[in-house]
Amino acid sequence: MRPTKVFLILWTATLLCGAGCSWAEKSPRPSLTFCCSPQNDLFLALKAYHFPRYDQPLEAIQSAKAGSAVLLLADEYPEHPTRLEAAGFAVAREKRVRLLIEYPAMIPGLEIGPPRSTAWERLVVASDKFAPALPKLRILAAHGCHYTPARTSFSPDLIVARVAGYDTALFGIPAVGALPALFEMPARNWIVATTKLSGFVTGRYAPAREWQQLWNQILSALSAGPPPRLEFRPVVQPAYGREARLPRHYEREAFNQAANWFAHSHLLVHSSEKEPLERALAAGGETAAAPRPESPQGDGSLGILEGYASGISPEGNQLRRLPLRADCQAESAMVLALDGLLNRHPHSQTIARNLLDFLYFTSGLCRGPRADPQHPAFGLIGWGDVAPVWRVANYGDDNARVLLATALAAASLQDTRWDEPLMRGLLANFRTTGKLGFRGDRIDLPELEKNGWRFYHQAETVNCAPHFESYLWACYLWAYRQTGYRPLLDRTKNAVMLTMRAYPAGWRWQNQLERARMLLCLAWLVRLENTPEHRRWLDTVAGDLLAEQQPCGAIHERLGQVRGGFFQAPQRNEDYGTTESPLLQQNGDPVSDQLYTTGFALLGLREAAGATGDARFRRAEDKLAEFLCRIQTRSNKLPWLNGAWFRAFDDERWETWASSADVGWGAWSIESGWGQAWTAAVLALRQQRSTFWDLTSNSRAHDHFERLKRQLQLEN
Repeated sequence: MRPTKVFLILWTATLLCGAGCSWAEKSPRPSLTFCCSPQNDLFLALKAYHFPRYDQPLEAIQSAKAGSAVLLLADEYPEHPTRLEAAGFAVAREKRVRLLIEYPAMIPGLEIGPPRSTAWERLVVASDKFAPALPKLRILAAHGCHYTPARTSFSPDLIVARVAGYDTALFGIPAVGALPALFEMPARNWIVATTKLSGFVTGRYAPAREWQQLWNQILSALSAGPPPRLEFRPVVQPAYGREARLPRHYEREAFNQAANWFAHSHLLVHSSEKEPLERALAAGGETAAAPRPESPQGDGSLGILEGYASGISPEGNQLRRLPLRADCQAESAMVLALDGLLNRHPHSQTIARNLLDFLYFTSGLCRGPRADPQHPAFGLIGWGDVAPVWRVANYGDDNARVLLATALAAASLQDTRWDEPLMRGLLANFRTTGKLGFRGDRIDLPELEKNGWRFYHQAETVNCAPHFESYLWACYLWAYRQTGYRPLLDRTKNAVMLTMRAYPAGWRWQNQLERARMLLCLAWLVRLENTPEHRRWLDTVAGDLLAEQQPCGAIHERLGQVRGGFFQAPQRNEDYGTTESPLLQQNGDPVSDQLYTTGFALLGLREAAGATGDARFRRAEDKLAEFLCRIQTRSNKLPWLNGAWFRAFDDERWETWASSADVGWGAWSIESGWGQAWTAAVLALRQQRSTFWDLTSNSRAHDHFERLKRQLQLEN
């Protein structure tokens, strides 16, 4: 065959086949007409197809080809439903147009009520129409959902309902309260969505894969054939994919991003916000408006807010949580102080010093009765400032994390001015700890004033709940290393012994949260007394925790028997959103908890490796650190969410997803302290090739010990 003839054959095949596909596989171009903003998420995801778009519903219907499909999307959502008059519906019927209308103000022949907003309701697949991609009872989240309730006899394909479950409505569809979210009117060739389904990118709907599958099904029905391909990127996403090749200095970059988040999170209180925030808190409010890019950033001298609430608005933003918690002040200062140490950033050092000064010298957290040497609360640190309910509370665990974070921040800043309140807080908590080494969950001021501190110091309290107790035990071991004060070691050893003898059945929650928290005190006990029994305790708890570590490094949550009925998965639909809850509904749900578990596991594994030299702990730490670097948030559109960690992460979907049933801290929440801060801190320690124990070894807090011991009337 001559070259010219070969060329002509290949050239003709190229024209017929396009980009490498056979002509037989090419499907007809879908005929879709849009009525929406040019910035609508669905329209943008289909922009490669250049579908016609109109601003007015009637215009779109009149311009569409007979028998084609028209999508009337809810551009003024949630303020105003989509309005198409009866005449427009009549034109659609005359032209046999397949019509999709979102968030309608009216539908001929149906009763449509005024818009409502969801509280704990989610979307649930209610039919088999989308199976197998979306089986019946599959759960979807349309954040900030508003809907126009419709009374209809048509069987819905999606419903709005309060259901319990991870990704499946485990207890079925509620008999009462479930309302249609998506249904078809076959005789009229209409599909009605009572909410805005097309805001899935801006509104950060989840899970992303399921939303793409949902739209594939809807577009397939509208197109009467294969759907057009959606192309979009989430507004907030993980820093790296599961299999993505990591850059050389990815850990350093992850820490830098985290430190930058603390400094630019719009949580540092600015002077212009002080009075409005105080009024809102005093009135009992706990959330405030989402930040604006132009809002000024504080410098730490007025504190840092608690974090971001889990709820997401239709615009994709999140409300700030207002409480000024003591733990958040110290833990945020710790990260910024480490940034100053690692990167020589004077601005971070300034904010860190300001936060610690606010905590100990300016705010109400350490003033009032807690500053009075004659008061039984002397030296304790308040739970939060401003609101009365926060000021009277005293959690030992929160105090412990304040004190540990202060020690690490002071060492990083090489500044001794917080050493006295640090030692005072350590001893104040110890003198309200009982004979057996347990302090109990919480001691509030009225109770303490009634009973006096000796009542608690002499009590035979037993509380096998590492979430509440174990970080105070770590504090006492650290303080013993500083002071040599034997009661600190003896009471702690006794409490740890009783807790480990009770493990696991006698622990309150028997979950990953408690195992992760227990590692730190066990590691430091090995530092002080490297006995076979102490090593065995550490190996046992770490081994059970790491039994759930996945190849990607994630540590899956695991439910155990819950004693006392607190912090358990919902047992019925009505329980969803009523109390503090884990992220999984049942064991096997592929979720990790970055608020309560992984950050503390990372710290515990680092200290365990430092105490023992055991390569198993080092490998597990390395895997977990890599996972946490991969899932750190990235967002250009919402920079105040960039560099943080949401509470939940589903490592099969590789996105934030969970049973978001927790009444205060759902799947998308961000806390300025807790796991967020300790994850960042350990990444910095890894860069320093150091541990908490070693970096704080030169603390001068012991200089204040003898005087404070006498002032607090502790025995010799």
